[in-house]
Amino acid sequence: MATEDTIPKITLHWLEVSRAHRILWLLEELEIPYSLETYKRGSDKRADPRLKTIHPLGKSPVVTIDRKDGRDPLVLIESAAIIEYLCDHYGKWLVPARYPEGKDGEVAEETDAWIRYKTFMHYAEGSLMPLNLITLLMQGIKQSSVPFFIRPIVNGVADKVTSIFLKPNFETHFKWIESQLATSGGEYLCGKDLSAADILMSFPLEAGKGRSGLTKEDCPRIWDYVSNLYKREAYKRSIAKIEAVEGSFKSNL
Repeated sequence: MATEDTIPKITLHWLEVSRAHRILWLLEELEIPYSLETYKRGSDKRADPRLKTIHPLGKSPVVTIDRKDGRDPLVLIESAAIIEYLCDHYGKWLVPARYPEGKDGEVAEETDAWIRYKTFMHYAEGSLMPLNLITLLMQGIKQSSVPFFIRPIVNGVADKVTSIFLKPNFETHFKWIESQLATSGGEYLCGKDLSAADILMSFPLEAGKGRSGLTKEDCPRIWDYVSNLYKREAYKRSIAKIEAVEGSFKSNL
């Protein structure tokens, strides 16, 4: 197992109710030493402005890694990029083998598990998470403070976006994810073993509970899949870390 003597200092800048918790969970799965800095959201639910001192975008997750030669730390942003970087160095077991034996480098000969892995590493943020963000935006619009005579118009627009765009899209996506779980050959999206893609997919699926039509009745495989992810000891340790520092943990706005 990697120790503080064999790897540089890794610091996770963790924001409450954010994508950052996936990185904390990953670090626990990797069982490597790291430091944790936590940040609160403001009353407007926006990120702590102190995060802009770490990276100009002021978003989380952000991971900093000290350089041994004394230069400024390496700063990593974007969940998938952070996950891939850490797995490249410390978690190759979380990435399915790319080629079957004897097929190295051949086009269209990659393993099904690896193709699934690469797909979900892009799909989580590129396709599924934007729908959750639009849903959150529509809810915010309906809850906003507007004159009472405008309220029916505002609610009507938000409801129309939900019924015409969001609902059918969520149904399509959840049906596809259900099919992927049914055909993976194991309890995870890429097969019998946990992959980094499962960790990345956990947040958009958790965010989809309730507000997007993700129910146990309609999506039993997804529901059980997420529940099983949360039973992993590394995930439990990640929750315990936050509870020890912050006093409590919540996964959803």
